[in-house]
Amino acid sequence: MKSEQDFLDLIDTHFTFGHELLRLGRGDDCAVLAGGRDICVSSDLFLEDVHFRRDYFTAEDIGHKALAVNISDIAAMGARPFAFTMDLMVPPGLDEEFWNGFFQGMATLARHTDMALAGGDLSRADRLGVSISIFGVGGSKGRFLTRGNCAPGDILFTVGELGLARVGLLTLEALGRQAREEFPTAALAHLRPKPKVMIGTLLNAAGVKGLMDVSDGLARDLPRFLGPNLGADLTLRGEMLNGNVVAYALAMGLDPVELTVLGGEDYALLGCVSEEEFPKAASVPGFTEIGRVTEAQGIRINGTPFSTPGFDHFENPQSHP
Repeated sequence: MKSEQDFLDLIDTHFTFGHELLRLGRGDDCAVLAGGRDICVSSDLFLEDVHFRRDYFTAEDIGHKALAVNISDIAAMGARPFAFTMDLMVPPGLDEEFWNGFFQGMATLARHTDMALAGGDLSRADRLGVSISIFGVGGSKGRFLTRGNCAPGDILFTVGELGLARVGLLTLEALGRQAREEFPTAALAHLRPKPKVMIGTLLNAAGVKGLMDVSDGLARDLPRFLGPNLGADLTLRGEMLNGNVVAYALAMGLDPVELTVLGGEDYALLGCVSEEEFPKAASVPGFTEIGRVTEAQGIRINGTPFSTPGFDHFENPQSHP
């Protein structure tokens, strides 16, 4: 990859230019989005040795996850993504084979979710990094699902595996790429998260009151979802816990419930729904009732107060790549 044009030519072989909601795609000074409806926007950084390590991420894994974490934010709004922009930090030493894999991993996911690459930028850097901004349109009747809409008595639920990606991270850190062979389900949960766009739109249509992407673990994200004046009484036992998480926790002398709740990079969906709308929401695939919203602040799990904080990039800069 000797020039910026080499990158642009390679990108063009992987990503579509057009979309019905994109009036003007990449190649000009700006992209032009179709107007006349509300659009949600999100962005994420994905930085080497902060969010991933090339020791055990393949090029395809990096491309996939860089986009997947952004799509998950759109899914959490009950929305549908349609376009994204990509800014690349390009270090020396990565050949065309690496970039082909990187773009292939990203482009495959973009095609599966009917998204166009609308533009972006390139720059030399001392480490690999990706910054993506993503655009989506509302689901049912243009509605977006937001945080802070719960009321006491509402039912809390999740869709997705809690704690599994954390087990994947721990095994990948310990074993490197060998973890793919020994703990394949957990490793893939960390390396190749599956954003739940269709699930988000189904929950939107089912009338849930709010939704959130669980990226920093349930312990950290649930208070953000509820807001400052509410709490939660959760039940997490038995078959509600992922079998791989339980097995790993018991083998390592850890509490399976705590490991599940601390999580991290789950990219599950967390939501609340009223009792009246509960039957419709509960019919959505993967729906798991986990508890109730309470007037009393704080979180109780299986009858016991839970106060262990989840992951924070700035409080724990060395504990999570």
